[in-house]
Amino acid sequence: MKAKKIKTIPLIFSVGLLITFLFLNDCGDYKKKTYKVGILSGLEFLSGTVDGFKSKMTELGYIEGKNIAYDVQKTNFDLIEYRHILTKFINEKVDLIFVFPTEAAMEAKAATQGKDIPIVFANVFTENTGLVNSIREPGGNITGVRWAGAEIALKRFEIMLELAPKTKRILIIYQKDYPIVRIQLDALHIASAAAGVSMIEIPASNVTELELELQKQSKSINKETDFILLIAEPLLAVPAPFIVLGKFASDHKIPIGGINLVFGGYESVFGLIPQSIPQGKQSAYLVDKIFKGAKAGTIPVVSAENILQINYKEAEKFGLNLSEGLLSRANEIIR
Repeated sequence: MKAKKIKTIPLIFSVGLLITFLFLNDCGDYKKKTYKVGILSGLEFLSGTVDGFKSKMTELGYIEGKNIAYDVQKTNFDLIEYRHILTKFINEKVDLIFVFPTEAAMEAKAATQGKDIPIVFANVFTENTGLVNSIREPGGNITGVRWAGAEIALKRFEIMLELAPKTKRILIIYQKDYPIVRIQLDALHIASAAAGVSMIEIPASNVTELELELQKQSKSINKETDFILLIAEPLLAVPAPFIVLGKFASDHKIPIGGINLVFGGYESVFGLIPQSIPQGKQSAYLVDKIFKGAKAGTIPVVSAENILQINYKEAEKFGLNLSEGLLSRANEIIR
């Protein structure tokens, strides 16, 4: 009996070595394969996300032209174009789709139902959008980097009141029927009522509608107590609508704040927003996990960090309250 037991030891040892070799060899194969990633950049304002993503992927060992290829498709908010791009990715059998912002990510999830294509998103709201089951366990074929939901709108409101404590009315302009808007508006209605500030909603589908809606507000504007507060939505992240709004604000001598924007010579006074390049880098880590074998839906969603930017020159022009406390919290002061 002892002799037989001794003979089995080398066999067991050899099998163990073989299994270990195969496992390690398999783990190394993920970078030997050439991956194809379809990237849907659905809002030009956020296109720096792609740069951050690709640079971090390179650091992680994915070299373009060697073991990874990117199909980068850029557009602004356009549902039909989103669908065309996603159909292209699916037909070309990409290994993964990287997509932003929210509406584009929602379209990607719908387009890949029943297909074995993982999705990583960035620049999105996950609340009330159906994108994920939960932050901890997104489920399905999707994970990514999220914004802080309605919280970001409330923080912008608080900063606005610090800058302009005399504010009695805020104008909120947004893309009509955009899915992430309502959760922000609901939160702002509660906060503004508590602060004794009235709130005017101005939805618009395009720049022409925006011009018409702003004309309706012209006679009621009070330059001493009105403020235009920007929320997370795509309409005003495009130059033409923001220029229309900028001219309106300039003509009526009221400030714009919420997102740091400069288009056509018009500027906002502050911005609180996650930055695109860092989100792209965060997303790359998630993609790396997927390429190493993790299922997208099992990888927790990560949150992007908000960055506060104060346009000192523009705020000073309106005589706003540039307190040391606020300036000390700013990540960037634009002079």
